Amino acid sequence: MLTFYRRLYPFKSIFHWLNHEHTPTKLFMNREFAFTLQGDVYLRYQSFTTADELKKQVCAMNPTRFEIGPMYTARPRDKKLARPGAFQPVMRELVFDIDMTDYDSIRTCCSDASICSRCWAFIAVAVKVLDQSIRNNFGYKYLLWVYSGRRGIHLWISDREAMELTDEQRKALVGWMTVIQGGKDQHKKVNLRLSLRQLPPSILDSLEVLVPAFTDIILDDQDCFRSEEGWRELLHLIPKNYVESLEDKWEKDYDRSSHSKWEDVKNEIKTKTQKGSQPRLTGTTAMEDIILQYTYPRIDAEVSKHRNHLLKAPFCVHPKTGRVCVPVDPSTIDDFNPERVPTVGQLLRELDQAKDTGDEHHSDWEKTSLKPYVEMLDKHALELMEEVRRVKRERGQGVHLIRRHGLHALTGRFSDTSW
Repeated sequence: MLTFYRRLYPFKSIFHWLNHEHTPTKLFMNREFAFTLQGDVYLRYQSFTTADELKKQVCAMNPTRFEIGPMYTARPRDKKLARPGAFQPVMRELVFDIDMTDYDSIRTCCSDASICSRCWAFIAVAVKVLDQSIRNNFGYKYLLWVYSGRRGIHLWISDREAMELTDEQRKALVGWMTVIQGGKDQHKKVNLRLSLRQLPPSILDSLEVLVPAFTDIILDDQDCFRSEEGWRELLHLIPKNYVESLEDKWEKDYDRSSHSKWEDVKNEIKTKTQKGSQPRLTGTTAMEDIILQYTYPRIDAEVSKHRNHLLKAPFCVHPKTGRVCVPVDPSTIDDFNPERVPTVGQLLRELDQAKDTGDEHHSDWEKTSLKPYVEMLDKHALELMEEVRRVKRERGQGVHLIRRHGLHALTGRFSDTSW
């Protein structure tokens, strides 16, 4: 781990991403870092002025991992010097956490901490749905997806508006986005409808991704309804008037595929609708709710609600798997395989095998399979820094106009409704 931190960890890239500028600002200097040391010793309220200062401390302590928190009103290391009540979180990325264990009740390939390329499909669908929903419904642009190193994925949103959200606003936003609710003993976990007929527009949009995913993942790959436990769980989600005939059929021929059983559900709804014994919408809405329950992203809401929540830093190494927590491109999420993510051992072997070119302009990570992931973070950080420069330039132009023409002339110039 010490060699990894000294030679491979991209401290400058992390600094640029968190700081949004080349020179240190309060976004970095007042930022909390927390270290987990050997023996589960946990150190909070660490803070640093530069990337080099952070690197020096990380190498001195050699933590098993470290986490990132919010920007505070003062430097976290000076917390004890602040007057009572004055030390408060001010800004923090809006974060989301999706954990594979929340899918244990429906995935059939793995359980608990295990994960494979098959059940990763649940995470891939979650990324596509959330990425689209957040961009379309909130207008946020600076989204960074990071594999957790074991069984999940984290999302960091760095738009200024997102970072300035209060805890109450974060809670409201996450509540609006949460679809799967209720504990393990509760069968139906989707209660979204504004009326008997209508789903919220944002959820209707997500069904374009979820309907084919339901067929591919739930029916074909995971085959969730083949087992008796699986199809009986399905029956709990279907209106009672359809259940009896389906239960009789499946008890007699229980080993039929999930695909066949889902066809039975559709045929039962169609038959009873044609006979007029059931309203069509009851069956259709039930099917939509089932698709949502099995495929919609399962968000760990508590992670997102509070600004002072700490989340593992990108490029840390997961202590159980040895895998690096690398950024993930949502546009190629279907091709991402967690089992192929570089491990710390693999990276150090690559470093040993790399020829020493003597070129000091290149970082050691460029000689390893970590390179495309660091470049992904650098590209993201560059876009954030460009945004800061754009805002500063626009503010500077406004100040120049005020000085040149006076406040009255400026307000008069932009007095139309478009301003």
